[in-house]
Amino acid sequence: MLEQEFKYYIENQKDLVQKCNGKFLVIRQDNVDGIFDYYEQAIADSQKKYELGTFLIQECKSGEDSYTQTFHTRVVFSCWKMLKYTL
Repeated sequence: MLEQEFKYYIENQKDLVQKCNGKFLVIRQDNVDGIFDYYEQAIADSQKKYELGTFLIQECKSGEDSYTQTFHTRVVFSCWKMLKYTL
Protein backbone atom coordinates (compact mmCIF):
# COMPACT_ATOMS: atom_id res chain seq x y z
CA MET A 1 0.00 0.00 0.00
CA LEU A 2 1.43 3.37 -1.07
CA GLU A 3 4.62 1.74 -2.35
CA GLN A 4 4.24 3.56 -5.67
CA GLU A 5 4.00 6.94 -3.93
CA PHE A 6 6.97 6.28 -1.66
CA LYS A 7 9.05 5.02 -4.59
CA TYR A 8 8.21 8.22 -6.47
CA TYR A 9 9.41 10.28 -3.49
CA ILE A 10 12.69 8.38 -3.18
CA GLU A 11 13.40 8.57 -6.92
CA ASN A 12 12.71 12.32 -6.98
CA GLN A 13 13.87 13.27 -3.50
CA LYS A 14 16.86 15.36 -4.60
CA ASP A 15 14.78 17.55 -6.94
CA LEU A 16 11.88 17.77 -4.49
CA VAL A 17 14.18 18.89 -1.66
CA GLN A 18 15.60 21.67 -3.86
CA LYS A 19 12.07 22.97 -4.50
CA CYS A 20 10.19 22.08 -1.31
CA ASN A 21 12.66 21.54 1.54
CA GLY A 22 10.92 21.35 4.92
CA LYS A 23 7.43 21.23 3.46
CA PHE A 24 4.90 18.39 3.61
CA LEU A 25 4.14 16.86 0.23
CA VAL A 26 0.94 15.09 -0.69
CA ILE A 27 1.87 12.40 -3.20
CA ARG A 28 -0.77 10.48 -5.07
CA GLN A 29 0.23 7.96 -7.71
CA ASP A 30 3.21 9.59 -9.46
CA ASN A 31 2.33 13.22 -8.75
CA VAL A 32 2.83 15.80 -6.05
CA ASP A 33 -0.76 16.86 -5.41
CA GLY A 34 -0.06 19.48 -2.75
CA ILE A 35 2.68 21.27 -0.84
CA PHE A 36 1.98 22.42 2.72
CA ASP A 37 3.81 24.05 5.62
CA TYR A 38 2.16 21.79 8.21
CA TYR A 39 1.21 18.12 8.32
CA GLU A 40 -2.25 19.00 9.66
CA GLN A 41 -2.93 21.19 6.61
CA ALA A 42 -1.85 18.43 4.27
CA ILE A 43 -4.11 15.80 5.84
CA ALA A 44 -7.11 18.14 6.15
CA ASP A 45 -6.94 19.19 2.51
CA SER A 46 -6.22 15.72 1.13
CA GLN A 47 -8.94 13.85 2.99
CA LYS A 48 -11.51 16.24 1.51
CA LYS A 49 -10.45 15.12 -1.98
CA TYR A 50 -9.36 11.50 -1.54
CA GLU A 51 -10.08 8.43 0.52
CA LEU A 52 -7.64 7.84 3.37
CA GLY A 53 -4.99 5.33 2.35
CA THR A 54 -4.86 6.51 -1.26
CA PHE A 55 -2.25 9.26 -0.79
CA LEU A 56 1.06 9.69 1.00
CA ILE A 57 2.05 12.67 3.11
CA GLN A 58 5.83 12.91 3.17
CA GLU A 59 7.99 15.49 4.89
CA CYS A 60 10.44 16.72 2.28
CA LYS A 61 13.96 16.54 3.70
CA SER A 62 17.29 15.32 2.45
CA GLY A 63 18.68 11.97 3.57
CA GLU A 64 17.11 8.78 4.79
CA ASP A 65 16.02 10.25 8.14
CA SER A 66 12.89 11.61 6.49
CA TYR A 67 11.77 8.05 5.68
CA THR A 68 10.84 7.23 9.28
CA GLN A 69 8.46 8.78 11.78
CA THR A 70 8.12 7.99 15.45
CA PHE A 71 4.77 8.46 17.16
CA HIS A 72 4.41 8.77 20.92
CA THR A 73 1.24 7.97 22.82
CA ARG A 74 0.00 7.90 26.38
CA VAL A 75 -2.02 4.75 25.81
CA VAL A 76 -1.51 2.07 28.44
CA PHE A 77 -2.43 -1.52 27.73
CA SER A 78 -3.66 -3.72 30.52
CA CYS A 79 -1.68 -6.91 30.89
CA TRP A 80 -3.69 -8.29 33.80
CA LYS A 81 -4.47 -11.59 32.07
CA MET A 82 -0.82 -12.17 31.25
CA LEU A 83 0.26 -11.16 34.74
CA LYS A 84 -2.37 -13.38 36.36
CA TYR A 85 -1.08 -16.47 34.54
CA THR A 86 2.59 -15.79 35.26
CA LEU A 87 2.18 -15.42 39.03
